[in-house]
Amino acid sequence: MTPGHSPTRPELDLGALVSAVQRNCHISDAQFAGDLTLCTFLLKMRELYRWENDIPLSQDMPKDQVGDWMNGRSRMWEEIESAPYEPLPLAGELLDPFEVARVNAALIPCGLVYSGGYGRQCKPHFFLGRLDRVERRHGHSVLVSGCEYARDLDAPPGMMLDGTVFVRTEALRRWLWERYEEWRWNTKRNEAMARAVACYGFDRDRETALDAMTRVETESVILHELGEARVDEELGEGWPALLVDVMRSRSEIIVRAVRDLYADCLSTLPGLLERAEPAAIHFWFANLVGMRRALAPDLVEAYHAWSASGNLGTLRTAADRAVAHWTDTARQLLRLHSEQGEAAGAHIEAWLAPRQMH
Repeated sequence: MTPGHSPTRPELDLGALVSAVQRNCHISDAQFAGDLTLCTFLLKMRELYRWENDIPLSQDMPKDQVGDWMNGRSRMWEEIESAPYEPLPLAGELLDPFEVARVNAALIPCGLVYSGGYGRQCKPHFFLGRLDRVERRHGHSVLVSGCEYARDLDAPPGMMLDGTVFVRTEALRRWLWERYEEWRWNTKRNEAMARAVACYGFDRDRETALDAMTRVETESVILHELGEARVDEELGEGWPALLVDVMRSRSEIIVRAVRDLYADCLSTLPGLLERAEPAAIHFWFANLVGMRRALAPDLVEAYHAWSASGNLGTLRTAADRAVAHWTDTARQLLRLHSEQGEAAGAHIEAWLAPRQMH
């Protein structure tokens, strides 16, 4: 694309900008890729190779070439692991890559969007993409991107940074395809996923179905990020401090699951129920797995009741009750942390264990 510019603004050098953002992505990957499990690392590397080489999602990748590329990428990471992050050349200046608001003030008029923030385990995430649309929701800006020009190994479809929601539809589309492929090859089929797939007609035209699913799930991502923003406002500064003290432990998984469930019952599920779109509801429950599923048996039971009867009232009642439950649970976790400090992790596991249903 050819970015626009005004007579008073220096012309944007898109090539130089892409190069700087992508180098920062490489530096972040060099520093944090070793924290991934081997299986997760290999899956993410395969998809990064697919993205870099513009290989269609449904096309197999050449194993030998992927292997050679991975070896080369590892050597490159060794060379840059201790390198500082590069400033971004914009508007005649060199901007800090974490000054996202200033960067986007220059990029949005050109039809571009950028993000540079921290994800799980404090890993920096960077991306640069085409800006598809801008919205305003509940006091937050929502920036929805399409084609991506620079990205790192991990590409979260949704992020909240300084009050702005970033939704990456290209990353979302890739993630949805991975979920579909995982379901298709799994001998123990996820029933909720099967229902979602049937709603979109993947058996007839996978590309069209995936496009439709991406459009629908873009709204689900927005609802979740807005829910997390509301939860963060309600829980205050104590929650990030709690996360720091339980990081890299099983209790971190519990704490993050509680926050996700709180956000989804506060925003995502009510939004999906208001839209009354079965495909989106089925897909949400298809992804209610692991710790979140163990902590929310009432929601699972309500989903099965709705699937059998078609009565959304059952789900609405369960979601309303869950808001009060997760509000109370989150506050009790904060109290445990206030009382126990860095030792809170063990107490959280012991306190929550009887409440889990397996």
